[in-house]
Amino acid sequence: MQTLYDQDAPKKAANLSINSDLLSKSKALNINLSATLEQVLRDKLAEKEAENWQKENKRAIQAYNDMVEEHGLFSDEHRSF
Repeated sequence: MQTLYDQDAPKKAANLSINSDLLSKSKALNINLSATLEQVLRDKLAEKEAENWQKENKRAIQAYNDMVEEHGLFSDEHRSF
């Protein structure tokens, strides 16, 4: 499986604007902003990659679903439930 990004890439400073109350409450709770942002960005990147994969493979997925609808699953005869 292809990785989403290079986890060994060097860190890079970034300028961000954030709600001041959200920032102060996060700091008061010792929330690591960099780690939190990286986690959220990883999650969002994975979500977008999955969406793109589904769009790119929509025709193949539909063809498979149509085949299963018409012929059933290969393992149907072996199911005990």
